[in-house]
Amino acid sequence: MNSVTAHDYAWIRNSPLFDHMLDGGYTVTLIQRRSPHEVLRAVEAEPRGTGEGAAGLAEADDAHRAEGGYDYGDDSFIAGAFNTHGLDGDWTVVLGFDGGLGLPRVEKLSEGGRVVVHSSNGGKPIHLFDWYEEGELRTSFEGPSARHGSSPDELVPLLREVGFPLTPEGEHDENAPDTDRFDGKAAVLALAERLTGVRVTESFLRDATYELGLVPEQPAEEWTSVVIDITDAHGERLYKEWTYEEVAAASERARAEANAPVVITYDEPFVITDDEPSVITGLPAVDRSERGAGE
Repeated sequence: MNSVTAHDYAWIRNSPLFDHMLDGGYTVTLIQRRSPHEVLRAVEAEPRGTGEGAAGLAEADDAHRAEGGYDYGDDSFIAGAFNTHGLDGDWTVVLGFDGGLGLPRVEKLSEGGRVVVHSSNGGKPIHLFDWYEEGELRTSFEGPSARHGSSPDELVPLLREVGFPLTPEGEHDENAPDTDRFDGKAAVLALAERLTGVRVTESFLRDATYELGLVPEQPAEEWTSVVIDITDAHGERLYKEWTYEEVAAASERARAEANAPVVITYDEPFVITDDEPSVITGLPAVDRSERGAGE
């Protein structure tokens, strides 16, 4: 049984490659039972030859950005894929210095197998983890105590085993020692290995021969719902989902109320008394529909 924990990935703290990945943003995608060629074709990547090692992948991505005039509004990127052995057979590993954008169609790629993804957007940063099984997002999180997916709590025992500071119920453990980005990322790498059987080392990513492909910018998808999923410091969770239709109806009601004329009725005269000059009775409001009529 694989008993890897975050401790086994402590090397990332002193890794120039991983430091670069965290600072600039990256995505690592592990796909079961798919070849590198099949994966790149499925995401409609334009073939770009091969790259020797992570340095070759980075050079190809830099050349692509230079071709586009370093347009940072362009979300296309060069992905590098190679084959390795893991749990129950072959896996394809895809690395992209993509700012955390990730590969499209990963749910589709997980049909008939498993896909595990971890990423960082650099900058802020945001660190994400996703586990797909048989075309379904099973567990996804940024922070491990705020999980979602079709089975968000299934991995809780495993999350605790690899080193995430969680209680048995899956809430944040307030008594656990403080952690930094390297601690959290080491736990993510250990979790990914538990789910895939693929051990990632410095040389594993640094020295691989990558099949390269230009992943095109993806069209904006029409949204169907808005979800608020927040867990506060006390472990209280707020989860609310609104469909597109509900949001549109609420917006229409708000516009109608804002544009409706204001009807003013009052029976008392407008009086300021001498004894209590601060008391105003019968003060009329302004009818928006009549504003400016006497001007």
